[in-house]
Amino acid sequence: MARLTVLTVPDPRLRIKAEPVAQVDEAVHQLMADLMETMYAEDGAGLAATQVGINKRVIVFDISEHLPHLPPMKMANPEIIWRSKETVIEAEACLSVPEQFANVKRHKSVRVRYLDEHNQSQELEGEDLLAKCLQHEIDHLDGIVYIDHLSTLKRQLILQKVQKLKKLFKL
Repeated sequence: MARLTVLTVPDPRLRIKAEPVAQVDEAVHQLMADLMETMYAEDGAGLAATQVGINKRVIVFDISEHLPHLPPMKMANPEIIWRSKETVIEAEACLSVPEQFANVKRHKSVRVRYLDEHNQSQELEGEDLLAKCLQHEIDHLDGIVYIDHLSTLKRQLILQKVQKLKKLFKL
């Protein structure tokens, strides 16, 4: 396994729409392992391949601290196939937007189809935190960062704060 470097805004590579993987082969399996290692090392809850500059539709997440019944997840080609009409507004953060939080409107529940780490097609339905996590990570695969859901003013303020942090701490 290898620890990868997480890109931060405004890096243009975060805006690239990721390409589907043909199958979960050894290379994708290794990518999933590397993403997990990086996510844990950065103290994150989820990570998309695009966040480390890899243009593949692969995400990982571990929210077992809040949902003990849910094991750490590795997904290739995740796609939202159903969204609830009900929405919620909750705080979000992101490894690619260090030290910043903002309220984001998301669907309360979603159903996702994906390939698991064994190349098997699966579906997962989740609500609340799981739904938020799935939407957030899949957004990354489409070149969307959570701050894109904010007003222009809020987004600009967060970008300015991140730039200041980068100068201070050499992020």
